[in-house]
Amino acid sequence: MTVLFDAISLVADINVLLAILGGTFLGLVMGSLPGLTAAMAIALLIPLTFGMGTLTGIGMLLGAFCGAIAGGAIPAILLNIPGTPSSVCTTLDGFPMARNGEAGKALGLSISASFVGGVIGAALLILLAPPIASFALEFGPAEFFSLGVFGLVIIASVSSGSMLRGAVAGLLGLVLATVGADPMTGVMRFTAGQPALISGINLLPALIGLFAVSQVLDDVVKRMGADPKVIITQNFENARPHWGILARAWRVVASSTIIGVIVGAIPGAGGSISSFLSYDQARRMSKTPEKFGTGHPEGLIASESSNNATAGGALIPMLTLGVPGEVATAVLMGGLTIQGVRPGPALFDQQAEIVYGIFFAFILANIAMFTMQLLGIRLFVRILKVPPRMLMPLILMFCVIGVYGVNGSIFELWLMFVFGLLGFFLNRYGFGTAPVILGLILGTLTESNLRRGMLIFDGDWTQFLLRPISATLLGLAVLFLGYIFIQQRQDRRRLKGKAS
Repeated sequence: MTVLFDAISLVADINVLLAILGGTFLGLVMGSLPGLTAAMAIALLIPLTFGMGTLTGIGMLLGAFCGAIAGGAIPAILLNIPGTPSSVCTTLDGFPMARNGEAGKALGLSISASFVGGVIGAALLILLAPPIASFALEFGPAEFFSLGVFGLVIIASVSSGSMLRGAVAGLLGLVLATVGADPMTGVMRFTAGQPALISGINLLPALIGLFAVSQVLDDVVKRMGADPKVIITQNFENARPHWGILARAWRVVASSTIIGVIVGAIPGAGGSISSFLSYDQARRMSKTPEKFGTGHPEGLIASESSNNATAGGALIPMLTLGVPGEVATAVLMGGLTIQGVRPGPALFDQQAEIVYGIFFAFILANIAMFTMQLLGIRLFVRILKVPPRMLMPLILMFCVIGVYGVNGSIFELWLMFVFGLLGFFLNRYGFGTAPVILGLILGTLTESNLRRGMLIFDGDWTQFLLRPISATLLGLAVLFLGYIFIQQRQDRRRLKGKAS
Protein backbone atom coordinates (compact mmCIF):
# COMPACT_ATOMS: atom_id res chain seq x y z
CA MET A 1 0.00 0.00 0.00
CA THR A 2 2.90 2.34 0.78
CA VAL A 3 4.24 1.72 -2.70
CA LEU A 4 0.91 2.77 -4.23
CA PHE A 5 0.86 6.03 -2.29
CA ASP A 6 4.48 6.71 -3.26
CA ALA A 7 3.63 6.09 -6.91
CA ILE A 8 0.57 8.37 -6.75
CA SER A 9 2.63 11.15 -5.18
CA LEU A 10 5.24 10.80 -7.91
CA VAL A 11 2.66 10.98 -10.71
CA ALA A 12 0.76 13.83 -9.03
CA ASP A 13 3.79 16.09 -9.47
CA ILE A 14 2.94 19.03 -11.75
CA ASN A 15 5.99 18.36 -13.94
CA VAL A 16 4.90 14.77 -14.55
CA LEU A 17 1.34 15.82 -15.38
CA LEU A 18 2.54 18.50 -17.81
CA ALA A 19 4.93 16.01 -19.42
CA ILE A 20 2.08 13.52 -19.93
CA LEU A 21 -0.08 16.24 -21.46
CA GLY A 22 2.73 17.45 -23.70
CA GLY A 23 3.70 13.95 -24.81
CA THR A 24 0.08 13.03 -25.54
CA PHE A 25 -0.44 16.18 -27.59
CA LEU A 26 2.72 15.66 -29.63
CA GLY A 27 1.85 11.99 -30.05
CA LEU A 28 -1.60 12.87 -31.37
CA VAL A 29 -0.09 15.35 -33.81
CA MET A 30 2.53 12.88 -35.06
CA GLY A 31 0.07 10.00 -35.19
CA SER A 32 -2.32 12.07 -37.29
CA LEU A 33 0.41 12.71 -39.87
CA PRO A 34 0.56 9.84 -42.38
CA GLY A 35 3.85 7.98 -42.20
CA LEU A 36 4.78 9.08 -38.67
CA THR A 37 4.28 5.92 -36.60
CA ALA A 38 4.03 5.58 -32.82
CA ALA A 39 7.60 4.24 -32.80
CA MET A 40 8.80 7.32 -34.67
CA ALA A 41 6.87 9.66 -32.35
CA ILE A 42 8.52 8.11 -29.29
CA ALA A 43 11.96 8.15 -30.93
CA LEU A 44 11.62 11.84 -31.77
CA LEU A 45 10.61 12.72 -28.21
CA ILE A 46 13.35 10.75 -26.45
CA PRO A 47 15.84 13.67 -26.67
CA LEU A 48 13.36 15.94 -24.85
CA THR A 49 13.35 13.60 -21.84
CA PHE A 50 17.02 14.18 -21.07
CA GLY A 51 17.35 16.33 -17.99
CA MET A 52 13.85 15.39 -16.82
CA GLY A 53 13.10 13.28 -13.79
CA THR A 54 12.69 9.57 -14.39
CA LEU A 55 8.89 9.43 -14.22
CA THR A 56 8.56 12.81 -15.94
CA GLY A 57 10.44 11.55 -18.99
CA ILE A 58 8.65 8.20 -18.97
CA GLY A 59 5.28 9.95 -18.67
CA MET A 60 6.03 12.00 -21.78
CA LEU A 61 6.96 8.87 -23.75
CA LEU A 62 3.85 7.01 -22.57
CA GLY A 63 1.71 9.98 -23.57
CA ALA A 64 3.29 9.95 -27.02
CA PHE A 65 2.68 6.19 -27.25
CA CYS A 66 -1.05 6.47 -26.47
CA GLY A 67 -1.52 9.65 -28.47
CA ALA A 68 0.16 8.39 -31.64
CA ILE A 69 -1.87 5.16 -31.74
CA ALA A 70 -5.16 7.03 -31.26
CA GLY A 71 -4.16 9.89 -33.57
CA GLY A 72 -3.62 7.54 -36.48
CA ALA A 73 -7.40 7.21 -36.84
CA ILE A 74 -7.83 10.87 -37.85
CA PRO A 75 -6.30 10.68 -41.36
CA ALA A 76 -7.61 7.10 -41.71
CA ILE A 77 -11.17 8.38 -41.36
CA LEU A 78 -10.83 11.71 -43.17
CA LEU A 79 -8.38 10.89 -45.98
CA ASN A 80 -8.37 7.09 -46.18
CA ILE A 81 -4.69 7.27 -45.19
CA PRO A 82 -3.78 5.33 -42.02
CA GLY A 83 -1.72 7.60 -39.78
CA THR A 84 -0.06 4.55 -38.20
CA PRO A 85 0.07 0.88 -39.27
CA SER A 86 -2.43 -0.05 -36.55
CA SER A 87 -4.97 2.30 -38.19
CA VAL A 88 -5.06 0.43 -41.50
CA CYS A 89 -8.19 -1.45 -40.46
CA THR A 90 -9.86 1.80 -39.40
CA THR A 91 -9.99 2.93 -43.02
CA LEU A 92 -12.28 0.02 -43.96
CA ASP A 93 -15.35 1.56 -42.32
CA GLY A 94 -14.12 4.93 -41.08
CA PHE A 95 -13.51 6.45 -44.50
CA PRO A 96 -16.81 5.17 -45.98
CA MET A 97 -18.60 6.81 -43.04
CA ALA A 98 -16.85 10.10 -43.81
CA ARG A 99 -17.67 9.74 -47.49
CA ASN A 100 -21.32 9.18 -46.54
CA GLY A 101 -21.38 12.47 -44.64
CA GLU A 102 -20.76 10.96 -41.18
CA ALA A 103 -17.20 12.12 -40.54
CA GLY A 104 -18.16 13.65 -37.19
CA LYS A 105 -19.88 10.47 -36.08
CA ALA A 106 -16.91 8.37 -37.19
CA LEU A 107 -14.45 10.59 -35.30
CA GLY A 108 -16.65 10.52 -32.19
CA LEU A 109 -16.86 6.72 -32.29
CA SER A 110 -13.13 6.48 -32.82
CA ILE A 111 -12.43 8.71 -29.83
CA SER A 112 -14.77 6.86 -27.47
CA ALA A 113 -13.71 3.37 -28.62
CA SER A 114 -10.03 4.32 -28.30
CA PHE A 115 -10.60 5.56 -24.76
CA VAL A 116 -12.53 2.47 -23.61
CA GLY A 117 -10.02 0.09 -25.20
CA GLY A 118 -7.07 2.00 -23.75
CA VAL A 119 -8.46 2.15 -20.20
CA ILE A 120 -9.44 -1.54 -20.14
CA GLY A 121 -6.01 -2.40 -21.57
CA ALA A 122 -4.41 -0.36 -18.78
CA ALA A 123 -6.52 -2.14 -16.15
CA LEU A 124 -5.50 -5.55 -17.48
CA LEU A 125 -1.88 -4.38 -17.52
CA ILE A 126 -2.10 -3.56 -13.81
CA LEU A 127 -3.77 -6.91 -13.00
CA LEU A 128 -1.54 -9.17 -15.10
CA ALA A 129 1.88 -7.55 -14.93
CA PRO A 130 2.72 -8.22 -11.22
CA PRO A 131 1.97 -12.00 -11.31
CA ILE A 132 3.95 -12.36 -14.53
CA ALA A 133 6.82 -10.49 -12.92
CA SER A 134 6.71 -12.77 -9.85
CA PHE A 135 6.89 -15.79 -12.12
CA ALA A 136 9.74 -14.21 -14.08
CA LEU A 137 11.82 -13.86 -10.89
CA GLU A 138 12.56 -17.56 -11.26
CA PHE A 139 14.43 -16.83 -14.48
CA GLY A 140 18.17 -17.52 -14.60
CA PRO A 141 20.69 -17.23 -17.46
CA ALA A 142 19.21 -20.26 -19.26
CA GLU A 143 15.67 -18.87 -19.10
CA PHE A 144 16.72 -15.41 -20.22
CA PHE A 145 18.69 -16.87 -23.10
CA SER A 146 15.67 -18.91 -24.21
CA LEU A 147 13.45 -15.85 -23.82
CA GLY A 148 15.87 -13.91 -26.02
CA VAL A 149 15.76 -16.68 -28.62
CA PHE A 150 11.96 -16.57 -28.57
CA GLY A 151 12.05 -12.81 -29.05
CA LEU A 152 14.53 -13.17 -31.91
CA VAL A 153 12.25 -15.70 -33.63
CA ILE A 154 9.52 -13.06 -33.53
CA ILE A 155 11.78 -10.97 -35.78
CA ALA A 156 10.65 -13.05 -38.74
CA SER A 157 7.05 -11.95 -38.20
CA VAL A 158 7.66 -8.21 -37.89
CA SER A 159 9.40 -7.85 -41.24
CA SER A 160 7.46 -6.14 -43.99
CA GLY A 161 8.84 -8.71 -46.41
CA SER A 162 9.44 -12.47 -46.31
CA MET A 163 10.59 -14.51 -43.34
CA LEU A 164 14.05 -14.76 -44.91
CA ARG A 165 14.30 -10.99 -45.21
CA GLY A 166 13.16 -10.59 -41.62
CA ALA A 167 15.84 -13.05 -40.50
CA VAL A 168 18.52 -11.21 -42.48
CA ALA A 169 17.52 -7.84 -41.00
CA GLY A 170 17.39 -9.38 -37.52
CA LEU A 171 20.85 -10.87 -38.04
CA LEU A 172 22.09 -7.40 -38.92
CA GLY A 173 20.68 -6.14 -35.63
CA LEU A 174 22.45 -8.95 -33.78
CA VAL A 175 25.76 -8.04 -35.43
CA LEU A 176 25.29 -4.40 -34.47
CA ALA A 177 24.60 -5.49 -30.87
CA THR A 178 28.13 -6.96 -30.67
CA VAL A 179 29.77 -3.56 -31.27
CA GLY A 180 31.65 -2.33 -28.20
CA ALA A 181 33.30 -3.96 -25.23
CA ASP A 182 32.70 -7.68 -24.76
CA PRO A 183 30.25 -8.05 -21.82
CA MET A 184 32.30 -10.87 -20.27
CA THR A 185 35.95 -10.11 -21.10
CA GLY A 186 35.97 -6.40 -21.94
CA VAL A 187 37.70 -6.98 -25.29
CA MET A 188 36.86 -4.31 -27.89
CA ARG A 189 34.83 -5.51 -30.86
CA PHE A 190 34.14 -3.68 -34.14
CA THR A 191 34.79 -0.23 -32.65
CA ALA A 192 37.11 0.89 -35.50
CA GLY A 193 39.09 2.83 -32.93
CA GLN A 194 36.13 5.09 -32.08
CA PRO A 195 35.90 5.84 -28.33
CA ALA A 196 32.19 6.59 -28.76
CA LEU A 197 31.57 2.92 -29.64
CA ILE A 198 33.30 1.42 -26.59
CA SER A 199 30.00 1.13 -24.73
CA GLY A 200 28.21 -0.06 -27.87
CA ILE A 201 25.94 1.70 -30.32
CA ASN A 202 23.97 4.46 -28.62
CA LEU A 203 20.25 3.72 -28.87
CA LEU A 204 19.27 7.33 -29.50
CA PRO A 205 20.93 7.94 -32.91
CA ALA A 206 20.06 4.39 -33.95
CA LEU A 207 16.37 4.79 -33.10
CA ILE A 208 15.98 8.23 -34.62
CA GLY A 209 17.96 7.27 -37.69
CA LEU A 210 16.03 4.07 -38.37
CA PHE A 211 12.56 5.45 -37.71
CA ALA A 212 12.69 9.20 -38.39
CA VAL A 213 15.50 10.00 -40.83
CA SER A 214 14.65 6.98 -43.00
CA GLN A 215 11.03 8.17 -43.24
CA VAL A 216 12.16 11.68 -44.17
CA LEU A 217 14.36 10.28 -46.94
CA ASP A 218 11.56 8.07 -48.18
CA ASP A 219 9.06 10.94 -48.27
CA VAL A 220 11.55 13.20 -50.05
CA VAL A 221 12.14 10.59 -52.72
CA LYS A 222 8.46 9.73 -53.18
CA ARG A 223 6.60 12.98 -52.71
CA MET A 224 9.03 15.88 -53.04
CA GLY A 225 7.08 18.96 -54.08
CA ALA A 226 3.72 17.17 -54.02
CA ASP A 227 0.94 18.52 -51.84
CA PRO A 228 -1.54 16.08 -50.30
CA LYS A 229 -5.03 16.11 -51.79
CA VAL A 230 -7.27 17.45 -49.09
CA ILE A 231 -10.81 16.18 -49.41
CA ILE A 232 -12.14 17.29 -46.05
CA THR A 233 -15.50 18.98 -46.63
CA GLN A 234 -17.36 17.61 -43.63
CA ASN A 235 -19.16 19.24 -40.75
CA PHE A 236 -17.51 18.15 -37.50
CA GLU A 237 -20.21 19.34 -35.11
CA ASN A 238 -21.18 15.71 -34.49
CA ALA A 239 -17.63 14.83 -33.42
CA ARG A 240 -18.46 13.78 -29.88
CA PRO A 241 -18.51 10.48 -27.97
CA HIS A 242 -21.38 8.22 -28.94
CA TRP A 243 -21.72 6.15 -25.78
CA GLY A 244 -25.11 4.77 -26.78
CA ILE A 245 -23.75 3.15 -29.94
CA LEU A 246 -20.76 1.88 -27.97
CA ALA A 247 -23.03 0.37 -25.29
CA ARG A 248 -25.14 -1.43 -27.89
CA ALA A 249 -21.94 -2.86 -29.38
CA TRP A 250 -20.59 -4.00 -25.99
CA ARG A 251 -19.83 -7.51 -27.27
CA VAL A 252 -17.66 -6.05 -30.03
CA VAL A 253 -15.88 -3.80 -27.52
CA ALA A 254 -15.28 -6.68 -25.10
CA SER A 255 -14.00 -9.16 -27.69
CA SER A 256 -11.86 -6.56 -29.47
CA THR A 257 -10.29 -5.34 -26.23
CA ILE A 258 -9.44 -8.86 -25.07
CA ILE A 259 -7.97 -9.72 -28.46
CA GLY A 260 -5.98 -6.48 -28.38
CA VAL A 261 -4.46 -7.18 -24.97
CA ILE A 262 -3.63 -10.81 -25.80
CA VAL A 263 -2.07 -10.00 -29.17
CA GLY A 264 -0.24 -7.03 -27.65
CA ALA A 265 1.32 -9.28 -25.03
CA ILE A 266 2.78 -11.52 -27.76
CA PRO A 267 6.21 -10.09 -28.65
CA GLY A 268 6.29 -8.79 -32.19
CA ALA A 269 2.57 -8.96 -32.98
CA GLY A 270 1.41 -5.35 -32.73
CA GLY A 271 -1.73 -3.29 -33.25
CA SER A 272 -2.14 -3.93 -36.97
CA ILE A 273 -2.56 -7.67 -36.37
CA SER A 274 -4.89 -7.25 -33.40
CA SER A 275 -7.12 -4.76 -35.25
CA PHE A 276 -7.62 -7.10 -38.20
CA LEU A 277 -8.28 -10.08 -35.92
CA SER A 278 -10.81 -8.02 -33.95
CA TYR A 279 -12.42 -6.73 -37.13
CA ASP A 280 -12.81 -10.26 -38.44
CA GLN A 281 -14.23 -11.45 -35.11
CA ALA A 282 -16.71 -8.57 -35.02
CA ARG A 283 -17.89 -9.42 -38.52
CA ARG A 284 -18.37 -13.06 -37.53
CA MET A 285 -20.41 -12.02 -34.48
CA SER A 286 -22.55 -9.53 -36.39
CA LYS A 287 -26.07 -10.27 -37.62
CA THR A 288 -25.37 -8.04 -40.64
CA PRO A 289 -21.82 -8.93 -41.74
CA GLU A 290 -22.52 -7.60 -45.24
CA LYS A 291 -22.49 -4.03 -43.85
CA PHE A 292 -18.83 -4.24 -42.86
CA GLY A 293 -16.69 -2.24 -45.27
CA THR A 294 -19.53 0.08 -46.23
CA GLY A 295 -19.37 2.44 -43.25
CA HIS A 296 -20.56 0.19 -40.43
CA PRO A 297 -19.93 1.62 -36.91
CA GLU A 298 -19.12 -1.80 -35.44
CA GLY A 299 -16.18 -2.22 -37.81
CA LEU A 300 -14.71 1.11 -36.69
CA ILE A 301 -15.32 0.30 -33.02
CA ALA A 302 -13.61 -3.08 -33.35
CA SER A 303 -10.50 -1.62 -34.93
CA GLU A 304 -10.03 1.34 -32.58
CA SER A 305 -10.84 -0.41 -29.30
CA SER A 306 -8.47 -3.23 -30.24
CA ASN A 307 -5.41 -1.27 -31.33
CA ASN A 308 -5.57 0.96 -28.24
CA ALA A 309 -5.96 -2.06 -25.94
CA THR A 310 -2.89 -3.50 -27.66
CA ALA A 311 -0.84 -0.66 -26.15
CA GLY A 312 -1.53 -1.92 -22.62
CA GLY A 313 -0.91 -5.51 -23.62
CA ALA A 314 2.38 -4.64 -25.30
CA LEU A 315 3.69 -3.11 -22.07
CA ILE A 316 3.25 -6.42 -20.20
CA PRO A 317 6.18 -8.37 -21.72
CA MET A 318 8.29 -5.21 -21.91
CA LEU A 319 7.99 -4.38 -18.20
CA THR A 320 7.95 -7.93 -16.81
CA LEU A 321 10.35 -9.78 -19.12
CA GLY A 322 12.33 -7.03 -20.82
CA VAL A 323 11.07 -8.17 -24.24
CA PRO A 324 9.34 -5.53 -26.41
CA GLY A 325 5.73 -6.38 -27.26
CA GLU A 326 6.02 -4.63 -30.64
CA VAL A 327 8.09 -2.01 -32.46
CA ALA A 328 6.78 1.03 -30.59
CA THR A 329 7.48 -0.61 -27.22
CA ALA A 330 10.95 -1.56 -28.49
CA VAL A 331 11.61 2.15 -28.94
CA LEU A 332 9.88 2.90 -25.62
CA MET A 333 12.09 0.30 -23.95
CA GLY A 334 15.11 2.12 -25.32
CA GLY A 335 13.78 5.36 -23.84
CA LEU A 336 13.25 3.70 -20.44
CA THR A 337 16.76 2.25 -20.52
CA ILE A 338 18.21 5.66 -21.28
CA GLN A 339 16.28 6.99 -18.26
CA GLY A 340 17.94 4.38 -16.03
CA VAL A 341 14.91 2.06 -15.82
CA ARG A 342 15.77 -1.46 -16.93
CA PRO A 343 12.62 -3.48 -17.70
CA GLY A 344 12.59 -7.06 -16.44
CA PRO A 345 11.52 -9.17 -13.47
CA ALA A 346 13.83 -7.39 -11.03
CA LEU A 347 12.18 -4.04 -11.84
CA PHE A 348 9.12 -4.91 -9.72
CA ASP A 349 11.31 -5.54 -6.67
CA GLN A 350 13.95 -2.86 -7.10
CA GLN A 351 11.82 0.03 -8.42
CA ALA A 352 8.24 -0.87 -7.48
CA GLU A 353 7.19 2.78 -7.09
CA ILE A 354 8.39 3.49 -10.64
CA VAL A 355 6.40 0.52 -11.98
CA TYR A 356 3.14 1.65 -10.38
CA GLY A 357 3.95 5.19 -11.40
CA ILE A 358 4.12 3.93 -14.99
CA PHE A 359 0.72 2.26 -14.54
CA PHE A 360 -0.91 5.47 -13.27
CA ALA A 361 0.84 7.57 -15.90
CA PHE A 362 -0.47 5.23 -18.61
CA ILE A 363 -4.06 5.66 -17.37
CA LEU A 364 -3.63 9.44 -17.24
CA ALA A 365 -2.21 9.38 -20.76
CA ASN A 366 -5.38 7.67 -21.99
CA ILE A 367 -7.53 10.27 -20.25
CA ALA A 368 -5.42 13.06 -21.74
CA MET A 369 -5.68 11.44 -25.17
CA PHE A 370 -9.48 11.29 -24.92
CA THR A 371 -9.78 14.92 -23.80
CA MET A 372 -7.37 16.33 -26.37
CA GLN A 373 -8.97 14.47 -29.24
CA LEU A 374 -12.32 16.01 -28.36
CA LEU A 375 -10.87 19.51 -28.10
CA GLY A 376 -8.38 19.39 -30.93
CA ILE A 377 -10.05 17.73 -33.91
CA ARG A 378 -10.05 20.86 -36.06
CA LEU A 379 -6.41 21.58 -35.21
CA PHE A 380 -5.31 18.07 -36.18
CA VAL A 381 -7.22 18.31 -39.44
CA ARG A 382 -5.40 21.56 -40.29
CA ILE A 383 -2.03 19.98 -39.54
CA LEU A 384 -2.84 17.34 -42.15
CA LYS A 385 -2.81 20.11 -44.74
CA VAL A 386 0.88 20.96 -44.13
CA PRO A 387 2.76 20.21 -47.39
CA PRO A 388 5.40 17.48 -47.02
CA ARG A 389 8.06 19.80 -48.50
CA MET A 390 7.65 21.99 -45.40
CA LEU A 391 7.09 19.24 -42.84
CA MET A 392 10.01 16.94 -43.65
CA PRO A 393 12.78 19.57 -43.23
CA LEU A 394 11.34 20.51 -39.83
CA ILE A 395 11.41 16.86 -38.71
CA LEU A 396 15.00 16.47 -39.95
CA MET A 397 16.06 19.63 -38.11
CA PHE A 398 14.44 18.30 -34.92
CA CYS A 399 16.35 15.02 -35.33
CA VAL A 400 19.69 16.81 -35.68
CA ILE A 401 19.08 19.09 -32.70
CA GLY A 402 17.86 16.19 -30.57
CA VAL A 403 20.80 13.88 -31.21
CA TYR A 404 23.48 16.55 -31.06
CA GLY A 405 21.99 18.21 -27.99
CA VAL A 406 22.40 15.12 -25.81
CA ASN A 407 26.17 14.60 -25.89
CA GLY A 408 27.33 17.27 -28.35
CA SER A 409 28.78 14.48 -30.46
CA ILE A 410 29.31 14.97 -34.18
CA PHE A 411 30.04 11.24 -34.43
CA GLU A 412 26.53 10.42 -33.19
CA LEU A 413 25.08 12.75 -35.82
CA TRP A 414 26.92 10.81 -38.52
CA LEU A 415 25.74 7.59 -36.87
CA MET A 416 22.15 8.83 -37.04
CA PHE A 417 22.46 9.56 -40.77
CA VAL A 418 24.09 6.18 -41.39
CA PHE A 419 21.19 4.46 -39.66
CA GLY A 420 18.81 6.69 -41.61
CA LEU A 421 20.31 5.54 -44.92
CA LEU A 422 20.28 1.95 -43.68
CA GLY A 423 16.61 2.23 -42.72
CA PHE A 424 15.76 3.84 -46.06
CA PHE A 425 17.24 0.98 -48.07
CA LEU A 426 15.85 -1.68 -45.74
CA ASN A 427 12.35 -0.29 -46.22
CA ARG A 428 12.86 0.18 -49.93
CA TYR A 429 13.76 -3.47 -50.47
CA GLY A 430 11.16 -4.93 -48.11
CA PHE A 431 13.33 -5.83 -45.11
CA GLY A 432 11.89 -3.28 -42.69
CA THR A 433 13.57 -1.58 -39.75
CA ALA A 434 11.68 -3.42 -37.01
CA PRO A 435 13.83 -6.59 -37.13
CA VAL A 436 17.01 -4.51 -36.90
CA ILE A 437 15.93 -2.65 -33.77
CA LEU A 438 14.62 -5.82 -32.11
CA GLY A 439 17.87 -7.62 -32.93
CA LEU A 440 19.88 -4.68 -31.56
CA ILE A 441 17.96 -4.67 -28.28
CA LEU A 442 17.68 -8.45 -27.77
CA GLY A 443 21.17 -9.29 -29.03
CA THR A 444 22.94 -8.24 -25.84
CA LEU A 445 20.40 -10.10 -23.66
CA THR A 446 20.83 -13.32 -25.63
CA GLU A 447 24.61 -13.27 -25.95
CA SER A 448 25.42 -12.33 -22.35
CA ASN A 449 23.06 -14.93 -20.86
CA LEU A 450 24.25 -17.66 -23.22
CA ARG A 451 27.84 -17.13 -22.14
CA ARG A 452 26.92 -16.70 -18.49
CA GLY A 453 24.89 -19.91 -18.58
CA MET A 454 27.72 -21.85 -20.24
CA LEU A 455 30.05 -20.74 -17.43
CA ILE A 456 27.57 -21.74 -14.72
CA PHE A 457 26.85 -25.14 -16.35
CA ASP A 458 30.55 -25.83 -17.05
CA GLY A 459 29.96 -25.87 -20.79
CA ASP A 460 27.03 -28.32 -20.63
CA TRP A 461 24.62 -26.80 -23.18
CA THR A 462 22.02 -29.51 -22.54
CA GLN A 463 21.06 -27.69 -19.34
CA PHE A 464 19.33 -25.11 -21.52
CA LEU A 465 17.04 -27.92 -22.72
CA LEU A 466 16.55 -29.66 -19.36
CA ARG A 467 15.34 -26.70 -17.29
CA PRO A 468 11.49 -26.59 -17.60
CA ILE A 469 10.97 -22.88 -18.30
CA SER A 470 13.92 -22.68 -20.67
CA ALA A 471 12.81 -25.79 -22.56
CA THR A 472 9.24 -24.46 -22.83
CA LEU A 473 10.40 -21.14 -24.27
CA LEU A 474 12.68 -22.86 -26.78
CA GLY A 475 9.83 -25.18 -27.75
CA LEU A 476 7.51 -22.22 -28.24
CA ALA A 477 10.16 -20.56 -30.40
CA VAL A 478 10.34 -23.64 -32.63
CA LEU A 479 6.54 -23.91 -32.85
CA PHE A 480 6.16 -20.22 -33.62
CA LEU A 481 8.84 -20.41 -36.30
CA GLY A 482 7.01 -23.33 -37.87
CA TYR A 483 3.73 -21.45 -37.69
CA ILE A 484 5.23 -18.44 -39.47
CA PHE A 485 6.73 -20.67 -42.16
CA ILE A 486 3.43 -22.50 -42.79
CA GLN A 487 1.44 -19.25 -42.79
CA GLN A 488 3.72 -17.63 -45.34
CA ARG A 489 3.57 -20.71 -47.58
CA GLN A 490 -0.23 -20.59 -47.46
CA ASP A 491 -0.18 -16.90 -48.30
CA ARG A 492 2.05 -17.56 -51.34
CA ARG A 493 -0.25 -20.32 -52.53
CA ARG A 494 -3.28 -18.09 -52.09
CA LEU A 495 -1.63 -15.34 -54.13
CA LYS A 496 -0.69 -17.82 -56.88
CA GLY A 497 -4.28 -19.09 -56.93
CA LYS A 498 -5.63 -15.58 -57.38
CA ALA A 499 -3.06 -14.82 -60.10
CA SER A 500 -4.03 -17.92 -62.07
